[in-house]
Amino acid sequence: MRGNPLSEPASSGPSHPAEPRLDETMRRVACGDKEAFTALYDAVVDTVFGIVLKVVRDRAQSEEVVQEVMIDLWRRAPRYDPGKGSVHAWAAMLAHRRAVDRVRSAEAAAHRDHDHAVRDHQRPYDDVAERVESRLQSQQVRRCMKQLTDIQRQAVTLAYYQGLTYREVAQTLGTPLPTVKTRMRDGLIRLRDCMGVTA
Repeated sequence: MRGNPLSEPASSGPSHPAEPRLDETMRRVACGDKEAFTALYDAVVDTVFGIVLKVVRDRAQSEEVVQEVMIDLWRRAPRYDPGKGSVHAWAAMLAHRRAVDRVRSAEAAAHRDHDHAVRDHQRPYDDVAERVESRLQSQQVRRCMKQLTDIQRQAVTLAYYQGLTYREVAQTLGTPLPTVKTRMRDGLIRLRDCMGVTA
């Protein structure tokens, strides 16, 4: 494939070669003719770029998508059927499809990043607390809480019932943060084991 001859899309639409001649060019591309592909590239690249840029709205990404479309044209050339439309119409359809796919992919990635960020900001005791609350009766919770040490019970109570963070629990109890984290972890493990919650 040639270098990157992408230019600004023509404002009034390019003057297309006669379609019968372009159909013949496409037939030669389908046979693996690289010179024919160069001619095809020159004939449709401005049209493809204009369509892609209108959908993607980012020049750098649009240039990437155009290259993907041109590769599609090369690979799919044997499937081209002149009876179903012109070469330009086919290239435009591939360009629009690729551009929409790129936008959807970017949106999906943004949603995944957002969901990941939300999960990362959940408090570390939330998962255990939710499982405990959904699976166990309050009476069993109270019975198991009695098996914890005083500081474990205080830490778990402040976090579970009052929704404090580890740092807030440490400040409330006047205990170093690493100690609170260790006691909280040990307390939650003992609670989980007492209640028969599997990891």
